[in-house]
Amino acid sequence: MKFKLISCEVLYREMCAVIARSPNEVDVEFLPKGLHDIGSGSMRKRLQEAVDRADPQTYEAVLLGYALCGNGTAGLEARSLPIVIPRAHDCIALLMGSRDRYQKYFEQHSGVYFRSTGWIERGEDLQQETLRIVRNKTGAGYTRDELVVRYGEENGQYLYDELNAYQNTYRQLTYIATGLEPDGRFERQARDEAASKGWQYEKIEGNLSLFERLLAGDWSEEDFLIVPPGWRVTATYGSGILDKEPS
Repeated sequence: MKFKLISCEVLYREMCAVIARSPNEVDVEFLPKGLHDIGSGSMRKRLQEAVDRADPQTYEAVLLGYALCGNGTAGLEARSLPIVIPRAHDCIALLMGSRDRYQKYFEQHSGVYFRSTGWIERGEDLQQETLRIVRNKTGAGYTRDELVVRYGEENGQYLYDELNAYQNTYRQLTYIATGLEPDGRFERQARDEAASKGWQYEKIEGNLSLFERLLAGDWSEEDFLIVPPGWRVTATYGSGILDKEPS
């Protein structure tokens, strides 16, 4: 079988490793991590364009290396090819191997912030087009002094405090190791980041089974949503996370 895989670049190393071992022929297109930051509507538009580029004469399905991702995949339409997407809230659940494992970990570790090789290697690149867009629109990524210059002392300080308030809700940084790390530098960077913020640090083992099954065509209803042509992805508040409806 031949598939078109469209994946977030945060999963680059993991997806490349699984592609190399897949029994199927897989062509891959990676999209920039910054899609997560430009809003669900804009993210969905970029994903839809990528999905529509898949040639139905060449491929049997479009596979998504995404989850619900802040509703960024909700509304995606399968037009000429089926779309297959893992049932998960975000890429952390994908890296942990299941949404159940992610949910249990999250319940036991409130205020946890996650890192992986991809998030460290690619998530900090502020030169990406999409991150430049969100920086210009929201002020995210600016230093306090830069915001003060742009908006004045009082407004600049207020914006800086608001944009960085999220850090007050976190108490732990968890690094997900998938076994594909070339050396210890990514873990050291994660550990140093936790120390610089005064957070606890933990390393856990990732699990690539969802990626492997996605590319192998092993799509159980429990873990994958298959969207046939003429249907679109929807979000659900149920345990399945994702569902489908006629376009």
